[in-house]
Amino acid sequence: MTFTRVLIANRGEIARRIQRGCGKLGLESVAVFSEADRDAPFVIDADHAVCIGGAAPSESYLNIEAILEAARATGAGAVHPGYGFLSENAGFAAAVEAAGLVFIGPEADAIARMGSKIEAKAAAEEARVPVLPGYRGADQSDARLLEEARALGTPFLVKASAGGGGRGMRLVTDLKEAPEAITSARAEAKGAFGDAAVFLERYAPRTRHVEVQILGDSHGTVLHLGDRDCSLQRNHQKLIEEAPAADLPEAMRDDMRMAAVRLAQSIAYRSAGTVEYLYDPARGEYYFLEMNTRLQVEHPVAEAITGVDLVEWQLRIARGEALTLAQSDVQFDGHAIEVRVAAENPSENFLPETGQIHFGNRPQGCGWTPGSSAARSSDITTIP
Repeated sequence: MTFTRVLIANRGEIARRIQRGCGKLGLESVAVFSEADRDAPFVIDADHAVCIGGAAPSESYLNIEAILEAARATGAGAVHPGYGFLSENAGFAAAVEAAGLVFIGPEADAIARMGSKIEAKAAAEEARVPVLPGYRGADQSDARLLEEARALGTPFLVKASAGGGGRGMRLVTDLKEAPEAITSARAEAKGAFGDAAVFLERYAPRTRHVEVQILGDSHGTVLHLGDRDCSLQRNHQKLIEEAPAADLPEAMRDDMRMAAVRLAQSIAYRSAGTVEYLYDPARGEYYFLEMNTRLQVEHPVAEAITGVDLVEWQLRIARGEALTLAQSDVQFDGHAIEVRVAAENPSENFLPETGQIHFGNRPQGCGWTPGSSAARSSDITTIP
């Protein structure tokens, strides 16, 4: 599990963040980039850089064979997926391992299991983590789903098993709407994720979105690094992430954190990950939502209040190192907020789209120091 050079299968800010983590441990970084990103900062900052295809993600950042060929060509011994793109693709993790490389993340089996909302909720139940009432059975026939919908009662959600970002999800407030909601959710899930399986879940209005950062090694140790609130969202995308979650009863906070550790231990989870919950203040209850088997965009707020470098520990865990921290060593100090900037088109019902920033002030301080290494022109190659 020894490696000295890490290929980063991603782009932009997260690629630069991982480069800084590599530099901290004396590891060389390899950037892979599309033709459109040839002059991007993350390419310039890397120790080595390889062009792997055209501007379309399918030709570059989602091209598994091109990424593996780049790793072979540059002598990289490990691959970090970042977030997005292939980060929660169990097939990619398995392909990296099959190529004799180290995947910096959890085992492929854990990614696959948590990638299915149905299987993830079953794992949560086994680990004694609360879940919302609903139907998550293998029988996906219309008759069975409608029967379960009647038994569950309204309001309820039809949700895609492989879903995310609100795709493949429908709210049903009248049972007459159930057949159409099931049909449309299946179709969207199939188109977006290649998996038409859906499940039913009681709808819990006015809940908060609270998540727990966890970190596990290959030696059986799992820690939590506190919680954060991600309730303020638009188009099912988080806008503000806040750590720790404000106005959360301490007994509830402790229970959420330990339930996340319990779930991660039950699936022998390694690397960084996040267990997400819905918290219902009116009922005083929380419910497992999903587990993200990767580093998240909002990981810096957990780092800010704990002083724990998640990327450094991802790299160290991937090398087989054991966590040197006990849970009692993790101290929480202060408060951190991350805000995302979103661009929308008001003439298209405010649909998200790419926007332009015409002016702004670059933030300064912890976490914003650019990488000091620079790619040499002789290290930039193109793989057909």
